[in-house]
Amino acid sequence: MPKAHPPTRRLFGTDGIRGTANTAPMTAEIALKLGQAAGLRFTRGAHRHLVVIGKDTRLSGYMIEPALVAGFIGAGMDVALVGPLPTPAIALLTRSLRADLGVMISASHNSFEDNGIKLFGPDGYKLSDADEAEIEAMMEGDLAARLARPARLGRATRLDDAGGRYIEFAKSTFPRGLRLDGLKIVIDCAHGAAYKVAPTVLWELGAEVIRVGVSPDGFNINRDCGSTVPQFIAGEVRRHGADLGIALDGDADRLILCDNFGNIIDGDQILALIACSFARAGRLVGGGVVATVMSNLGLERHLASKGLTLHRTAVGDRYVMERMRADGFNVGGEQSGHMILSDYATTGDGLLAALQVLAVLVETGKPASEVCRVFISLPQKLRSVRFGGPSPLDHPAVKVAIVEAERTLADGGRLLIRKSGTEPVIRVMAEGETADEVALVVDGLCDVIAQVAAGENGGSQA
Repeated sequence: MPKAHPPTRRLFGTDGIRGTANTAPMTAEIALKLGQAAGLRFTRGAHRHLVVIGKDTRLSGYMIEPALVAGFIGAGMDVALVGPLPTPAIALLTRSLRADLGVMISASHNSFEDNGIKLFGPDGYKLSDADEAEIEAMMEGDLAARLARPARLGRATRLDDAGGRYIEFAKSTFPRGLRLDGLKIVIDCAHGAAYKVAPTVLWELGAEVIRVGVSPDGFNINRDCGSTVPQFIAGEVRRHGADLGIALDGDADRLILCDNFGNIIDGDQILALIACSFARAGRLVGGGVVATVMSNLGLERHLASKGLTLHRTAVGDRYVMERMRADGFNVGGEQSGHMILSDYATTGDGLLAALQVLAVLVETGKPASEVCRVFISLPQKLRSVRFGGPSPLDHPAVKVAIVEAERTLADGGRLLIRKSGTEPVIRVMAEGETADEVALVVDGLCDVIAQVAAGENGGSQA
């Protein structure tokens, strides 16, 4: 029989539900329904069921959190509230507390106006597309008759030692016998979820810690700081004469580094460093790593020179993890800074990845400027073209332009064209031997796409 396809997801995207706070789908009403539906979906057996709920520092968390709590309690689930903690901490606590579900309230690297809800199953992994689709279908139905009777309502408590649990776990991933004594580290927490725990881990391991982005006020998360504004951490490293800069995003599931000279180190370089370190120690599983189609061709070539293979997936850390689980890899990540080390975690964890880089610095005794620049990146350029109506990629003129672009790059480069999964945008990315060649290819192809979109769809914006 043909395999049945799950219902179409409308609320859930590639990383949970996300949107502008107090506007659908990020409303208290939808959060309440989500809590009810997810609670019922993950109620199995006669035991007291438990959901762990964490959040970042956005003002709207005060609206979304109680709505979710009400929904889960109404479904008969107990709730453990842990307050602001990184997304990977919620995944960890879900497993360690033997909870039935984990919830993180965060819009990651977005500004404070947005918020989101990520769900984790009992195993600490993000829910499958099928589970999310089933929860959506339940939300659209009438749940009233299935909710808990008065005597079976859940209870909400606060887990006061949640931060301490994560701190001790993070420290345990640092190689035994090594210390960070003598290293000056700038840590930028983006005024987000890791503003307490991340600096504490580094300090307890012996580092001199310069803390920035650690004064959340509900509005300043990711504002002019964090992994999406690496120029800030670069300036702080130079100002303080630090050995390394670590910039996390709002929920601390990704990072960008900065060496002792203020040079920015992206996710591809971090991935290469960790993979090669693991390989030398005999710890790399699968003979390679998993990354997305956006990772630089220079990374692929460098790994190949070491006898390792780069396996590419669609954009999104959940797809990286799915491939890692399916084929048995233990290192994966994205150029944007999501690093997944499955020996330790079930989702991206910026702090754990930073600790692995710091371990290499300590072991080699070399500065970050020598250790963290693992390979030479090929020139890369990415542009987006907005369109309305039919996709311009099906137009003959665009197809011809794509063939010509590929011929220009030949074997020395790479062309990637994809339609965004969240907005009417065509993304064009190229890599090549020279920046001029890459710019010529990308700009020329985008011009053709924009012209077609303008002619067929009534206007476009490149």
